Amino acid sequence: MTRRSIPISAPGAGLAARLAAALVALAAAALLLAACGSSSEGELDGSHPNYAQALAGSPPALAALHKQANELLDGGAEAFEKRIEALHGYPVVANLWASWCGPCRAEFPTLQKLSARYGKEVAFLGVNSKDSDGFATELLHEAPLSYPSYKDPDGKVGEKLGTNGGLPDTAFYGRDGQLCYVKIGQYAEQADLEADVRRYALGNGCESG
Repeated sequence: MTRRSIPISAPGAGLAARLAAALVALAAAALLLAACGSSSEGELDGSHPNYAQALAGSPPALAALHKQANELLDGGAEAFEKRIEALHGYPVVANLWASWCGPCRAEFPTLQKLSARYGKEVAFLGVNSKDSDGFATELLHEAPLSYPSYKDPDGKVGEKLGTNGGLPDTAFYGRDGQLCYVKIGQYAEQADLEADVRRYALGNGCESG
């Protein structure tokens, strides 16, 4: 009787093949994610407007802000409020953000452009809320700002503004230092944020209530 030999896979060969296929799938997924985060989708890569050129000749109070560009300042809510008082005579746009907040990151390029465009007339400020210095500094490296941000680890500024605790939020102060409007949440479009800057900071939105 003739015996036929039946080929038998080496032990673990099936497992090895499955692992190889899984690795290929993971590599493909990584490439897809990299494509989603490409510069065409607004990746934060350290680029920014030419602040020195755009803001040259700013009034002293605003020039002082520009000299502290991209810094994280201590003092919390108290220091932030004192800075608002010191900026009396200029409208203020204050953006509350955190490095862990995706919508905050999405707004940074718009804030970069607007602070360069209007920074000789409007005081821009940041409030880094409930964040770590390390991660906040990393984000500022990825998207440098023309103005400083005050550290607010306990979220006290947001509480005083009456926000719901979420981020981002953007507060608008009149030339008299009085709060006149708070936008809670992310702006859907760059044009919407610019429209509010023109209305509340450059227009008469604050004065008319």
